[in-house]
Amino acid sequence: MKILAATPLAPAALARLRSAGHEVVERPGLEGRALAEALRGTHALVIGGETRVGEEALRGASALRVVARVGVGLDRVDVAAARELGIAVADTPEAPAVAVAEHTIALLLALERHLVRADHAVRSGGWREGLPPPRELAGRSLGLVGFGRVGREVAWRARAFGMDVLWHDPLLDLAPAGYEWARRAVLGELLPRADVLSLHVPLTRATRGLIGARELAAMKSEAVLVNCACGGVVDEDALHAALARGALRGAALDVFAAEPPAGSPLLALPNVVLTPHVAARTIEVARRASLEAAGIVLEALSRARA
Repeated sequence: MKILAATPLAPAALARLRSAGHEVVERPGLEGRALAEALRGTHALVIGGETRVGEEALRGASALRVVARVGVGLDRVDVAAARELGIAVADTPEAPAVAVAEHTIALLLALERHLVRADHAVRSGGWREGLPPPRELAGRSLGLVGFGRVGREVAWRARAFGMDVLWHDPLLDLAPAGYEWARRAVLGELLPRADVLSLHVPLTRATRGLIGARELAAMKSEAVLVNCACGGVVDEDALHAALARGALRGAALDVFAAEPPAGSPLLALPNVVLTPHVAARTIEVARRASLEAAGIVLEALSRARA
């Protein structure tokens, strides 16, 4: 069968697909009409987060059996149309969990240790003068909104730093086995207790703008926010207002409502650390996600043959 790789795949993943006897066509970056034309006669499509697969392209792909996303999130695929057409759609949620958790902790440390400003001070010929005093993580409360794969990985790392972990997740009634030391809390209880609020939920109708002006007002003025999940989960105007007036001490963001966030007022604030949506872009994640996507494709094509 024919597999179209519209995103770069790790060599091990390509080898796995080809060793199963399938034809793999590598054409990263396909979009729009070019993608629709390439899908004719294609049985499986592998995409990254940059590729949009709309209804028109899906309806023109009569042989297509599966769309596999290398990464997390299916917001750029018309999932409803795919299901109507009998096309399986899946992402690779296991692959980036460790990397995103590590980046969350890295951003928190950069924020609390003022690493960006300290680096700039040394490079510009200065020293410690003017730098705010750094803060330790030990003994502080971490509030996790979302306690899935990434949230749990963050919890383990925070525990190693001596933090108290609270979590909120409407999909979970009890702590998963092995996480009894992390305390469950409703959002209204978690917000005023957290010294650090870290977000780990997908962007859905229910989570868009989940952290807005009201939620930020419920937090401690000395608290900080970290978002390595999805930009739309946070109302960025409300976040800017809270940071600018001192109602929140700091924030660290890897994701934004619009990417890149050109013109965002957050860029001008000294109490914000920003990275360009790189939490999951490690070498290890690329390999794991590619292999996971290859497994999804092989399973779907095997079912199609049966």
